[in-house]
Amino acid sequence: MSCGSKYHTGSCVADILKEIVAAQDNIAGDCCDTSCERSIAELLGDTQAPTNLDTVPVLLYCKDCTPFKGYGAPFNAIADVVGSFYFRVKKVDSKNCAVLELLRTPNDPEADPVSPVTQFTANLQATGICITVDLDCFCHVTCLPPITAL
Repeated sequence: MSCGSKYHTGSCVADILKEIVAAQDNIAGDCCDTSCERSIAELLGDTQAPTNLDTVPVLLYCKDCTPFKGYGAPFNAIADVVGSFYFRVKKVDSKNCAVLELLRTPNDPEADPVSPVTQFTANLQATGICITVDLDCFCHVTCLPPITAL
């Protein structure tokens, strides 16, 4: 079998991975405990009784595989710049520009977290701090289970 003979997307790696997924789905089906699809389904109440969940927190990774950290400040407190690895997607336009809202734990003493693993994530909340990003600059997204952040 040639590289990605069934898909021909122009990306050998993507073609092979698509073939692997198709083969695995024929055997085991979808069995991820955590995924973006599952987070979206839970947010919409497709997997359980309706909830008050309103946000799927996401982590984005730059093309060099490093986690993306956004920075911003509350409108009335420009000196209080904070960073976050966790975001709520507010809008995506037709040119792949997205507005992301920084998610942070209230009263988190760490204004500039070192990594997504060290950032406080218990009780993530919307901050009202939004940034605009070019989604073409990212190569990976991780979705966390949905939360109530608003």
